[in-house]
This record gives sequence, C-alpha cells and structure tokens, in this order.
Amino acid sequence: MADKPKKKSKQQVFTLLVEVGRTAEDGLPEGSTGAALMCYASGVDEAEAVRETVAILKQADLAPLDVTGYGTLDERLEQGHDISDEERGLMQRALDENSVVVAQMTPFYEDEANG
Repeated sequence: MADKPKKKSKQQVFTLLVEVGRTAEDGLPEGSTGAALMCYASGVDEAEAVRETVAILKQADLAPLDVTGYGTLDERLEQGHDISDEERGLMQRALDENSVVVAQMTPFYEDEANG
C-alpha cells in the first residue's frame, strides 16, 4: 500500500444563492426582512461548498434559510450564462483562497402592498 499515490481532491468553485433571515447582530440594513447573497464557494463537490458557506454565514451572525446552487463555471457556461471578468476573478479568488466569497448582497423588504 505504500506505493499507492495519494489522490488529491480537485477543488472547484460553485455559484450559490443564499437567502438569509434576520438575527440581532446580522449587519443587514435596518428595516430589511432578510437578504439574498450571491456567493462563490470552493469545494470538492457542491454539497461541501454549501456546507462551508452555511457554516461561514452562521459564524457571521447571519441566518441561512435556503441555498440554490448554480453549478461550476463550466456548468454555467454550458447553460449559456454570461459571466463577466469581474465574476470570474471572484471565482478565482474563492479557489485560490479555498474560501467563500460573498459577491453581492440584496436586502429584502416587506412589500407594503401585501402588508
């Protein structure tokens, strides 16, 4: 068994949209009911990327409610997504740092017409 080469896992970057609710110390804008966070997360598979993203957001006092995966760069290109150089740079940063990069935060507000 000593001659068996170690298999290194291939990290990939996944695009995730995470919906978060409110907590006391979340830092979201006053009056918002939550937010959508566009994240780029590295992982050997999407499940690992989701787990890491949720864990990091919880450490930041956010309350993840739902995660939607959009796949890797190659998968998104195959689906016809238009991906800017800026977005590619953030994906590369997530890969280089083996981390989660929150690229965009869009707060939600209660729709006054419904409330």
